[in-house]
Amino acid sequence: MDEEYVDQLLQSQAKAIVALVLENAKRYWGEQMRKEGKGPFQMPNIQWVTCKDFTVSLGAKQIEEYISTWTFSNCWLHCLDYLRAEELEHHINHHYRVRWSVPTRRKPIPRATASTYFIIEISKVKPPVFPVEVYFFFEANRLLHRCTGHP
Repeated sequence: MDEEYVDQLLQSQAKAIVALVLENAKRYWGEQMRKEGKGPFQMPNIQWVTCKDFTVSLGAKQIEEYISTWTFSNCWLHCLDYLRAEELEHHINHHYRVRWSVPTRRKPIPRATASTYFIIEISKVKPPVFPVEVYFFFEANRLLHRCTGHP
């Protein structure tokens, strides 16, 4: 047999195998997401409070509810702190910090922590029955994530 022909045949078979593996993986993960009640690339969410019903303590409670939808190891513990209110022309931003750590028996006071910062935006111009806008970002990361108003 011609060596070039064998190479082409092997490459053709390898491409077919890779395509089949990718298709099976896509189908498997799609089924897993459907079993969990999630569509493809959907982030879990909660029903956020309306602007008129917002309080600092309710904001903290809702952040706790929201992060309870995240998947993380049980060894991670967190605490939530209200940082400040920032009054702007068209809205008020309420800033919170969630500090994550992994305390152990040997080191109950962790040497390192990681933080997630939340901003709950209360509009001064939208109707008060609209839900608050919620954003978050991770420490040392500039990407601002937006939580939608409805799950």
